[in-house]
Amino acid sequence: MAAYATTRHVNSPAGVTDYQTTLFRRLTWEGTVPLEIRVDSKELPANSNRGLECYYTQAPRVSYLPLLVPQIRKFLMDLVFDEAASKDLKEEDWWFEHENGTLLKWHWPIGLLYDNHTIATSLQPSTSAPVFAPMRLILHLASPPMDKLLLQPSAEACKQAFMGQLKEADFIRWGSTKRMTSLRKADQDGIWEGIKEHNFDDYWRVASKVTPSTGTGSRAMSPPPGNSSSHISPPSADAQGPSDREGAHNVRSVPARIYLPDGPVLQDLVPPLLEDDSPLVGTPNTLEHFLRAHIPLLFPEPTAPSTPTLSRVVQPTPRKIELAYALIQGILAPLESEMAWLGTCMAGADGWVNVCIGVKSNKT
Repeated sequence: MAAYATTRHVNSPAGVTDYQTTLFRRLTWEGTVPLEIRVDSKELPANSNRGLECYYTQAPRVSYLPLLVPQIRKFLMDLVFDEAASKDLKEEDWWFEHENGTLLKWHWPIGLLYDNHTIATSLQPSTSAPVFAPMRLILHLASPPMDKLLLQPSAEACKQAFMGQLKEADFIRWGSTKRMTSLRKADQDGIWEGIKEHNFDDYWRVASKVTPSTGTGSRAMSPPPGNSSSHISPPSADAQGPSDREGAHNVRSVPARIYLPDGPVLQDLVPPLLEDDSPLVGTPNTLEHFLRAHIPLLFPEPTAPSTPTLSRVVQPTPRKIELAYALIQGILAPLESEMAWLGTCMAGADGWVNVCIGVKSNKT
């Protein structure tokens, strides 16, 4: 992972996605998480088979809980529910909560829900469950708490929330939503169908029109004072030709959010290149820079170790203090990863780089 996140990419012709970009996009797309979904025992219809009310699945990370309902219903109708009693059940009334009673955010990607669950579980003092155990959910068949859900957790409401996230990501990247709003309705519907059917090619056939590429040049920047170099290029974008205005390093900002354990969600503008207030102006903005700027208590500056006084000056190597880690798409992300690269290759289907923060144990 680290080798690709910081490697130099060969320029590609405009409109052509290089192999490595497609590889990581597909790996992100094909990621799955284990779920155990159990129907609330108090809501099972009469004459249901109570020995089979638990449904197991490997759910796509890029999918959403409301999109699992049809396959769950088929399983329950075939094996669990009494046919007569199940006729009164309405899918639009179904909703999910965690086994600990926490209401799940149905408009979050399933992979994001799982990563937050994994981190929250790791913080519990007496955790005996394996790290990759299924996330256990309770399925309720009636009385959704609309005051907390805000909207009915249906597939249509999920689609509207998803399209809203795509448009917001589009605006953050380019300063407008022209790329999204100029798509034909067939394309806008097609990008959602790619999510529903979990079809990589159908999704990226449209998504490539609004997502930056990784293969070509960098935004023109002035060299920092005292630097003799006449041009600064990020290591992942060796400019050998004209600047590509659609490239990852030419967006205005990378759509990214930080999810703290049991805490708030942080969002700010994330320029792909460090700007004037940094001594490294013009170089790629990395995950380390991003996290250090927003949560410095968890990602502090390296400290120089104390050394005895010697007859000759010895420059000590700064020592990094590792208090926390970043989880992106279930992967421990190297802090040297470039934000522009993450935004192009590791973003979710909604266009956002979701960075989940875990706190390292005192035992390690």
